[in-house]
Amino acid sequence: MRVNLLIVCVLGALTIGLGAFGAHGLKEVLTSEELINFKTGVRYQMYHVLVLLFVLTTQFLNKKSKKIISSIFYLAILFFSGSIYAITLGVESKNIWFITPFGGLLFIIGWIKLGFDLFKGLKI
Repeated sequence: MRVNLLIVCVLGALTIGLGAFGAHGLKEVLTSEELINFKTGVRYQMYHVLVLLFVLTTQFLNKKSKKIISSIFYLAILFFSGSIYAITLGVESKNIWFITPFGGLLFIIGWIKLGFDLFKGLKI
């Protein structure tokens, strides 16, 4: 649990650094479309860092659910945001174009798993 919280804090700090880098360091380097894409990667990363904080600290999920959901979101951030960063910073996009939608699919799966496990744990 502590390691996961540390990872989330590092991801949060990295998100802020990447956002600042995009806003200031890449403004003159990237086209406006590329900069928008880069910002999309940063935005989705931050959304999911916040979700990860909830997942890891909530009392409504058991340990196994927390581990599975956080793993899904870690991979989603890596594949979705990571591929966007790579593409906008010059990696040949034809080699990794398929990774971004796969990361998006992992985000969707993570949200479905989170909703299912939260609903399953409700005492109604």
